[in-house]
Amino acid sequence: MAASYKKLFKMLIDREMKSKDLAAKAGISPATLAKMKKDGATVSSDVLVKICTALDCKLDDIVEIISVDDK
Repeated sequence: MAASYKKLFKMLIDREMKSKDLAAKAGISPATLAKMKKDGATVSSDVLVKICTALDCKLDDIVEIISVDDK
């Protein structure tokens, strides 16, 4: 099992928001968001909470658990 953050980046597109703007609003580094663009990237729950707070959304709105067979 791995985490996919495609839902997060789709949400940013839908909201016409850039990754760097989210990073500033959430108080995380742009490098962390760049890392999240790869399926299976590991980030702390603190980062996910900061993103959810900044976007006013739930965790399942930005993260999907995928099987490694689905990659």
